[in-house]
Amino acid sequence: MKVLVTCPPMLGMIDEFIPAAAARGFELVPAKVTQVLSQDELVELLPQYDGWIIGDDPATRRVFEAGKAGRLKAAVKWGIGVDNVDFAACKDLGIPIVNTPNMFGGEVADVAVGYVIGLARQLFLIDRGIRTGEWPKPAGMSLAGKHVALVGFGDIGRSAAKRLAAFDMPIVAYDPGNDDTGGIQGVERAAWPERIEEADFIVFTCSLNAHNRHMLDAQVLAQSKPGVLVVNVARGPLIDEQALISALRAGQVSAAALDVFEEEPLPATSPLRGMPACVFGSHNGSNTKDAVRRASREAMDKLFAFLSTP
Repeated sequence: MKVLVTCPPMLGMIDEFIPAAAARGFELVPAKVTQVLSQDELVELLPQYDGWIIGDDPATRRVFEAGKAGRLKAAVKWGIGVDNVDFAACKDLGIPIVNTPNMFGGEVADVAVGYVIGLARQLFLIDRGIRTGEWPKPAGMSLAGKHVALVGFGDIGRSAAKRLAAFDMPIVAYDPGNDDTGGIQGVERAAWPERIEEADFIVFTCSLNAHNRHMLDAQVLAQSKPGVLVVNVARGPLIDEQALISALRAGQVSAAALDVFEEEPLPATSPLRGMPACVFGSHNGSNTKDAVRRASREAMDKLFAFLSTP
């Protein structure tokens, strides 16, 4: 059976997974993709495959209908985020599908904390200055005692909270899915955006859904502490990017570290590119060899089980 793989981290190590799949009777076929395939590309490709390991592609009803009209029998969403996948369509079409949660909370949390430290001490700005022949010495911000608004308190959020608490940073965690503190010292709970004016950092680690799109908008930014620092290792549309750009220009937000954007890759025309105090990633927070192995093996196990069921 042939399986289409469109998940960039898994594709980066695909040569390791192809033999393992072949030994179990499955052919992994790597897609030619930088971040996502378009719906039109998927509609053309997917009917040729029995299974699909999905990245952040538009896995819409139209795409699944095209696959079902061909050979598609099952799919797995690589990773935890499922905002791009129409699960209702899969149920209607009789296509078994799951995701692979709790695979890399620590890895994404590491990146979030790296961004917090980098913004606080302006490490990225210093690096850029050194490369151009300067010798910058900006006064940074100490972390101890600085307040964090942590949006999302699942696997990634709790992992981030443990790390940030080690720096003696008080944390207010926001997550309607639970109301505990995870037993982590220094964590308190609130409903978004209560107490946002206390935050020196706003850190996003939550999933995207129909209710939280643009949850950081112009109104919330106006309520925030002047000079607040923003970190997003979750999903781009959680932040109203135009509102963030306006807040950066006005100085209401001092800088942002964004691993994700509303449109990916970040358009060449985005004003964010002209803001040197900010730092950007390539939606790569989970991408370590160890985490990719865990998630990819889990994805293959689940998909192959579906495809082996009579």
